[in-house]
Amino acid sequence: MAKKTVSTAPRLKALYKSEIAKALKEELKLDNINEVPVLTKVVVSSGTGKKKDDKSYQALVENTITSITGQRPVGRIAKKSIASYKIRKGLGGPLGYMVTLRGDMMYEFVDRLMNVALPHVRDFHGVPVKSFDTSGNYTLGITEQAIFPELSFEETQVLHGIEITFVIKNGSAEGSKLLLEKFGMPFERKGKEA
Repeated sequence: MAKKTVSTAPRLKALYKSEIAKALKEELKLDNINEVPVLTKVVVSSGTGKKKDDKSYQALVENTITSITGQRPVGRIAKKSIASYKIRKGLGGPLGYMVTLRGDMMYEFVDRLMNVALPHVRDFHGVPVKSFDTSGNYTLGITEQAIFPELSFEETQVLHGIEITFVIKNGSAEGSKLLLEKFGMPFERKGKEA
């Protein structure tokens, strides 16, 4: 007799389906449950900048993204030449690396980011509220990768930034902010409390 494997949905995904979607429908006064904002994908990326030709730096950035997302990133090559940055179309090392997360991996990454990584930020007062675009997508910039517990001490000796973009379907800035708040995103408060 074969053993049955029980697969459980990520905590945030189950919470969204059971509680958050209904709450958003009521709070945003929507007629249809399909109009409720939903997180469709998360893009995690990091640029190599001036160190685009340094192979050890590229390996570090690639390893960081692989470690924190569980997925191997894709190197991004220049699409056009920019003389002032000494970049030629298609030549040189990757200008950055990126991963697109969907489904269960996306929800697990978001859960770890909000509940484990962001509380490790020194002097943390919340993430900026002004980082929404006109479609309701939210982009969060992290200045140092050391906040992720998946990385060892040696992997955090050379610091580099990471950009995380939350792509939200049916989102206005207001609806997207409400969705991310319900997931546990710690937005900065307007008034400073004493």
